[in-house]
Amino acid sequence: MEYAAAKSSICRQCGHYFSPFAPKPGLKLHEKEEAPAPENSSILQRFEDFWKRQRSSVIECFECNRKQQVCGAATSTICPGCSAHIDLRDYKITSGFSRTIRTRGDVHLTAKGDLSSSGVICRSALIEGRLRGNLHCDDTATINFSGRIPGSLSARHVIVERRADIHCFRRVRVGSIEIKGRMSAEIIAQTMVMVHKKGSLEGNVTARAISVEKGGVFFGQLIIGQANLTQGELLPEQKPGAGSMPETDISGAAPQPLPAT
Repeated sequence: MEYAAAKSSICRQCGHYFSPFAPKPGLKLHEKEEAPAPENSSILQRFEDFWKRQRSSVIECFECNRKQQVCGAATSTICPGCSAHIDLRDYKITSGFSRTIRTRGDVHLTAKGDLSSSGVICRSALIEGRLRGNLHCDDTATINFSGRIPGSLSARHVIVERRADIHCFRRVRVGSIEIKGRMSAEIIAQTMVMVHKKGSLEGNVTARAISVEKGGVFFGQLIIGQANLTQGELLPEQKPGAGSMPETDISGAAPQPLPAT
């Protein structure tokens, strides 16, 4: 073993000097040659990076709900109100993942991914793999896989793609939802539930409006109104007609004499 800073050393067998860092004759290092990226993809990547840097968005703090404007290239920020850390990164899940996600970015669960987190909060999500936890999206959640969702699902807008066939065990709370594939769930929507052509929805629905296109299927109970209203409160209040006689309280009235016969 030689000293690390030594420039030369002497062989203990033949007595010749040599440099310990000189390359050995006949030893060649083969470097892995990487294929150059296509010119079109590099130009597209540069354009996307430039557009992301120029774009800005308004985010909301998880703790105090204060809004602020941030650059599109930022990966995190600090709330000016409560100094809480806000994650802005995008997550792409290609294998098993069990950590909690709370970000103002996007989440992409690939076909080989398995998301078992207890809670996921994001801006938008594309679900193509197995989802076993709770998911909340501030914007749009696109579902494109077949299977069961044991956790809760909530979003401003939900799209169930044509190849999807899902069964939700808990209530799905959305602003609006589009069903192009097959879905079995209890849905509470603030505005519209739309079942497209060749789409199928099975379960109870509470919404302000529902639209089933020709070729679509809906099977279940339907309540048009707000989610916190009962069936009796949904009925219009009946007003007495103009010709109806008001009821007379005769409990305290004096007895009237009968006419003579």
